[in-house]
Formats: sequence, C-alpha cells, structure tokens
Amino acid sequence: MSDALPALTPVQASIYLTLCGRALDSRAEHPFLGDPTAAPVAAKVGYDCSQFPMSASSVTDIALRAKRLDEVVRRFVARHGDAVVLDLGAGLDGRIVRVAPPAGVEWYDIDFPEVIALRTAALDQCTPRAHAVAADLTDANWLHAIPDDRPAVIVADGLLAFLPQDAFVTLLHRLVDHFPSGEIAFNGYTRFHIWVLSGPGAPPPSRTSWPIRASTTPWRRLGGSRGCGSWKSSC
Repeated sequence: MSDALPALTPVQASIYLTLCGRALDSRAEHPFLGDPTAAPVAAKVGYDCSQFPMSASSVTDIALRAKRLDEVVRRFVARHGDAVVLDLGAGLDGRIVRVAPPAGVEWYDIDFPEVIALRTAALDQCTPRAHAVAADLTDANWLHAIPDDRPAVIVADGLLAFLPQDAFVTLLHRLVDHFPSGEIAFNGYTRFHIWVLSGPGAPPPSRTSWPIRASTTPWRRLGGSRGCGSWKSSC
C-alpha cells in the first residue's frame, strides 16, 4: 500500500485507536485477545501506533471488549449455522478470522466508504461469505442489501461514542424490524464514563456519548440488560 494514509475524519480515524490496542495486546506475553490480524494490518496500512500512546489499562479494555463481542458472535453462530452477522463500524477489525464462523454464515462488515476502501486493501476476504458494506449507518438504505429471512447477531464495538442517542435508537428500530430474530451486543457508557470523556480537551466524538438505560425504547423490545439483548418477531 501507499505510504500516505488516506484522509479520514476524526470519527473515521478512531479505527486506528482500536487497531493499535489489539495490535499491542497481541504482542503481550499473555494477550487477552491475541488478534492475529491487528499487527499485520497496522503494518500493511503503514500506521505508526506510537501516535496513540496507550496505557496498559486502555489496551486491556480494547482487547476485552473485542473478546466479549467475539464470544457473543461465536455462541450465536454455533446455534444458528445459517445466521447473518453484522459488525457495525467494523473499521479494521478482523473479527471474522477470530470467530471462524460455520460455512453457512453470511458476514457483513459495515463502515463509512472511506474506511471500507482502506479495509478492503488491508484485510483479505477469508471467505466468499464475507461482505464489506460501505455506508453511513444513519442512512436507512444500506439494510436493503442485507438478507432479512435469517436470524442475526449484531455487534458494535465503540459505536455509541459516535452516534447521538436519537440516531442510535432509530438504528436499533430498523435492525429489530429487519430481522425475524436475533441478538445484539455493544459496549455502552456509564454517566461517570461520559463525564470523564467530556471533560476539557476531550475529542469531539466523545461529546455525543450518552448512557444506556434499560427503559430506553426500543431497548425494552430487546428484553436485555445494558449492552446485550435479543428479540424474536411476532410476525
């Protein structure tokens, strides 16, 4: 690839933060996640992870978040061999390599067009059932290309830091209405976490963060606790 990194917005460039967190974890003597793709992808795109100095706790947080979401997907596709997997805001994450889903699973990585272009150049499609979708998640049209007749497992790592509450609630409604049944999992933020992130000098993306409440609609439709829920259509 070219030595020049593509021009990305601050929100889009956050993909490098999580990429480097996974890469640093993979180099540890006892990694939590052990992602085999992160370090090679960082090298391939030519990104210098020293631009994101990270504490050990931050690296651990990124690795554990990814590991938890991997486990959600792995359990779901073990029960549903024909499932659809959506990784919202996938960035440069090779989650499909870590999960190694059954052959009947259709996997969709969704992110901004600029990010998907970089992802396509940096990550090999390990299966013909892996699809990269270039779209803004707030656009209602991207779901039209996704099968709607299978159970779905949907994960989003870090997405809530960049979506206003109304946009996320609308997205949840669309996802629940699109699939007959499924599970969704993502990392949320407590009020204290948001207060810390929104302090003086905080980057603009963090200022959109908001706390998840169990009473939030359509969260009640998912029948879950903070960060994880499931649904089954009555239609």
